[in-house]
Amino acid sequence: MDTVFHYDVVVIGAGHAGCEAASAAARMGAKTCLVTMDMNKIAQMSCNPAVGGIAKGQIVREIDALGGQMGEVTDATAIQFRMLNRSKGPAMWSPRAQCDRARFITEWRLRLENTPNLNIWQDEATEILTENGEVCGVRTIWGATLMARAVVVTAGTFLRGLMHIGRKQVSGGRCAEPAAAFLTESINRLGIRSARMKTGTPVRIDKRSVHLDEMELQPGETDFHRFSYISPMRRLPQLPCWTTNTNAAVHEMLRSGLADSPLYNGQIKSIGPRYCPSIETKLVTFPDRDHHPLFLEPEGVETNELYLNGFSSSLPMNVQIEALKRIPCFRDIVVYRPGYAIEYDFFDPTQLHHSLEAKAVPGLFFAGQVNGTTGYEEAGGQGLMAGINAALKCSGSEPFTLHRDEAYIGVLIDDLVTKGVDEPYRMFTSRAEYRILLRQDNADVRLTPYAEKLGLATTERSQRFHAKSEEIDRIIDFCKNYSVKPNDMNSFLQRVGTTPLQRGCKLFDLINRPQLSLQNLADEISDFKSFLITSITSDAEEAIEAAEIEMKYHGYIARERALADKMQRLENIKIRGHFDYNSITQLSTEARQKLTAIDPETLAQAGRIPGVSPSDISVLLVLLGR
Repeated sequence: MDTVFHYDVVVIGAGHAGCEAASAAARMGAKTCLVTMDMNKIAQMSCNPAVGGIAKGQIVREIDALGGQMGEVTDATAIQFRMLNRSKGPAMWSPRAQCDRARFITEWRLRLENTPNLNIWQDEATEILTENGEVCGVRTIWGATLMARAVVVTAGTFLRGLMHIGRKQVSGGRCAEPAAAFLTESINRLGIRSARMKTGTPVRIDKRSVHLDEMELQPGETDFHRFSYISPMRRLPQLPCWTTNTNAAVHEMLRSGLADSPLYNGQIKSIGPRYCPSIETKLVTFPDRDHHPLFLEPEGVETNELYLNGFSSSLPMNVQIEALKRIPCFRDIVVYRPGYAIEYDFFDPTQLHHSLEAKAVPGLFFAGQVNGTTGYEEAGGQGLMAGINAALKCSGSEPFTLHRDEAYIGVLIDDLVTKGVDEPYRMFTSRAEYRILLRQDNADVRLTPYAEKLGLATTERSQRFHAKSEEIDRIIDFCKNYSVKPNDMNSFLQRVGTTPLQRGCKLFDLINRPQLSLQNLADEISDFKSFLITSITSDAEEAIEAAEIEMKYHGYIARERALADKMQRLENIKIRGHFDYNSITQLSTEARQKLTAIDPETLAQAGRIPGVSPSDISVLLVLLGR
C-alpha cells in the first residue's frame, strides 16, 4: 500500500529549473515538495561550472530581480567574474562567473532546506496522476504518492537518458547517475508528445598534469559588478582561467576516430546544439580551420579538476586523450573522465501556455531541458516562472507572464511556445528585438516591482531597489539642471578628444559623447563630484552606472520603447477561441495548420509563428473588424 503525502505543488527534479520552481512556489505560500533522485546533486552543474554569458547573464539578472536564487548562489560561489562584451554598447554587456561546483550545490541545498513550506523527497517520479483530466499528484518508484494541485516537471537530461562514448552506450541521466525510465511514458499517455535531443560535455583534466606556464593566463575582474542586486561582494578566492589552441596534429588524430563517433556512424540520430558543437563537429563543419580555441577552467577552489571548454566530444576515450596529448601544454595529460554525449527525451513546448502549463493537462507545468532548451540560465528562468504559476494556480489567481519587451525570460518562453524547437534552444541577444530595453543593468527596474507583488521580494531587496531607483533619478535630475560653460569645460573636452562647446549647455547634454563618463566629468566638475559623494550612498557604483546608461542612450531607449508600445497593441488583441482556422480559406494551408496546432493567445503571437505570413495576419484583422 502506497504512503500518501499531501502538497499544493510537487516539483520533479532538483536541477536549476527545479530548484527555482520549488523555492518560488514555497516562498509564495504553497506547500511544496521537491522530488530528486539524489539530494547530494541538487543544482548540479552537469557541464561547465559557470553561470551567465552572452544573453544568459541577462537572464540571471532577471531571475534575481524577480526574487529568484541563482544570482545570489552564483555570487556566493564565484571564483572568477567577467563582464563580457564591454567593447560594445551596454545592451550587449553580459555578466559571466566561473563557480565552485561543490559549493554551488551546498549553497543551493542550504537555501532549500531552510525555506519554509518546502520539503525535499529523495525518490524517482514514475507517474503523473490525474483526476477528471487535471493533475492530482505524482507516484514514485518506491511507492510514495504525492498528492498535489500542481506538478512541475523539470527532469533535465534524465528522461530515458542514454550516454555515448565512441560505440559504447550506457543508460544514465548524467555520468554515474541512473536515468528516469518511466516518467516519459506516463506523460505521453496524457496526450503530450515527446521527442529526443542530444547534448554533450568535455573531458575533465587533472591540473597537476598540465603545463600551465605554457598557456595564456586569463584573469577575472574585481570591480563592483555581480549577479545579484543584493549580494555582498565575492567572498571566495578569485582564480584565473587559461587558454590554448588545437593544432593540425590534434585534428588528424580526431579525424582518425570519426568512424567510431556516435554522431557520424548513425548511433545518435537526435539533434544537438549547433552553437556549442562538439570538437568533431567543428572539424567536419570547418575543414579549413587549422586550430580551434580551448579554455581551461577551474572547477573549484580546493580541487585539481579542470574543465576544458571547447572540447566537448563523444569520440572514443583513447582518441580524445591521444589528441589532447598533441597539444604541447597537455603532453603529460591525466584525465578524470572523457567527454561524452547524452540523448534524452523532451516535450514539444508548443503544447504549453505562456504560463508553462500544459494545454492538455491543467495543473501540469514543464520547465528547463524538458522543453527543448539548454543552459542552466534558461532552465532557471523557466523554473522560476513555472514555480510562480504553479503557486498562483493553487491560489486560484491569474497566471503571471512576461512580454518580450519586459524580459529575456519573456522572449525565451514566447519563442518556445510559439515557434517550438528543432534543436536545443539557447538564448542569444539577437533573439530579443528590444534588447536596448532588456539590459543587464536595469533588470531590477523592469522586474522587481513584480517580485514585490508576488511576495518574492525580501524587505532588503525592496529597500535597496527603491533607494537605488531614487538615486538614479537624483543623478539624472542633477545633470538635467546643472549648467556648464565653454570657458570651464573646453580645455578638458579638447584633452579627452571631443569637440569644444560653442555655447553653454546642461551637463545632461554632454553625457551623450562617447569620450565622456560621469566619472571623468565628476573629476573635472567639483560640484558634481561633491554631489555624488554626499548624495549617492546606496549601491553607489551601480546607481551611477545605471544613470549614465539611461542618459547616454536615452534617445535609443525612447525610440525602442515607442516601437514596443506600438507592437503591444497587437498583443492586446486576444484571438484564442475566436476562430476555426481550418474553415478560413483565405489563410494559407500552412497558416491554418500552424494556427490550429498552436492556438495563439494574441494576434501578435500569431504573427510570430513560423509559416504565418503578414497577409495571413491581415486576413485575421479583417475578420476581427479592425
